[in-house]
Amino acid sequence: MSGSSYGNILQVTTWGESHGAALGVVVDGCPAGLPLKTDDIQAYLDRRKPGQTKISTPRKEADAVEILSGIFEGRTTGTPISMLVRNTSQHSADYGEIANCYRPGHADYTFDIKYGFRDYRGGGRSSGRETIGRVAAGAIAAKLLDEFNIKLTAYTKSIGPISVDMNKFDRQAILTTPTCMPDTEASIKAETYLADCMRSYDSAGGVIECVVENVPAGLGEPVFEKLDANLSKAIMSIGAIKAVEIGDGIETAIRHGSENNDAFRMENGRVIKTTNHAGGILGGISDGSNIVLRAYVKPTPSIFSPQKTVNKQGENIELSIKGRHDPIIVPRAVVVVESMTALTIADALLMNASARLDNLKRLYDR
Repeated sequence: MSGSSYGNILQVTTWGESHGAALGVVVDGCPAGLPLKTDDIQAYLDRRKPGQTKISTPRKEADAVEILSGIFEGRTTGTPISMLVRNTSQHSADYGEIANCYRPGHADYTFDIKYGFRDYRGGGRSSGRETIGRVAAGAIAAKLLDEFNIKLTAYTKSIGPISVDMNKFDRQAILTTPTCMPDTEASIKAETYLADCMRSYDSAGGVIECVVENVPAGLGEPVFEKLDANLSKAIMSIGAIKAVEIGDGIETAIRHGSENNDAFRMENGRVIKTTNHAGGILGGISDGSNIVLRAYVKPTPSIFSPQKTVNKQGENIELSIKGRHDPIIVPRAVVVVESMTALTIADALLMNASARLDNLKRLYDR
């Protein structure tokens, strides 16, 4: 299987399956000297691990990370950083019935067509547990960005028809509400909505928003390595993401240019924009404003209502899925979106170091 690696200078390769012995990631290209400890990684993994709320899968996993290489005396060495998380609560027998048929909304059929067979236990490589490696790597990227005072904040913007009131934005609520909404009142409404979905043996989707602050102008390349293009690829590579918006996104398609253009002005000797419809990126290059993106997440396809499908013998059948599944993916995917955004911004930061000759001369004192 190709396509398990991402990045140009800061490269990550994830490995492992939902019901295998372990999952992990190798991070290559991280500069030497970055302070890093296990707790930095674990804090991110704890935000996505299962079994923490009534609106997530009941599967219990500690998701305890083991750092195998690339760290010495609390700092990165500049060599590949390898990390591992062991699976401890696989219930593979729950998936025996789907070995011979295709679950609607899942990658069962497409994996069979592409590879000729598949690991049907929990989705194998297409499981949401694949994101463990992304989050572990994203924690390192966020730590690197913090050295440059670049801050990321991701949160649930909506669940089903329930949206947050941005006038009630509470950063702390992102970490304390089970929905990862920054609005406690909206979270309570969303929890009621999800409870109704669960009683109906159904699921829900939603929207995740991520804001990146203090990004310097100049990150990204103007053609095939556009910053917004790479962010879109990074976010769309997450399972269940069906659309990505940068800035005002699809709303810009119905505006006039006079409404959509962000005016420039000087303030304290700096060029700034008076609005940010572009979401912090112009021509594929960061403009110094906050980068704003949204990821649209489909409803969890594993629902307990009977569904029509086919088996490998070409027969039409009715399928009732068993096992432990999230009624909504969004809250646990918030940190995944944040991680993939961090990896993309950090990679662009490293790539930009060689964009100008004067930068290289300063680096090598020439």
